[in-house]
Amino acid sequence: MTREGNFLTYCVEQYKYEKNMSGRQVMDLFSKFGVLEYIYGFCDPLHENKAKHIVEDIDIYIEACRRCN
Repeated sequence: MTREGNFLTYCVEQYKYEKNMSGRQVMDLFSKFGVLEYIYGFCDPLHENKAKHIVEDIDIYIEACRRCN
């Protein structure tokens, strides 16, 4: 797996743990709002953050997407 792929997996697992969600629920949410593409596009800056900040950043991104729809 690529470095980016490993990081995407890490982000999904961290989000799942922090939000007490199943993997399917996280993937459905991430698919709905394009979160995987967002993470992939900002992999380097996100990678420098701690897990808690990554989850917070993803929440901010999802909320912004919700407001646009």
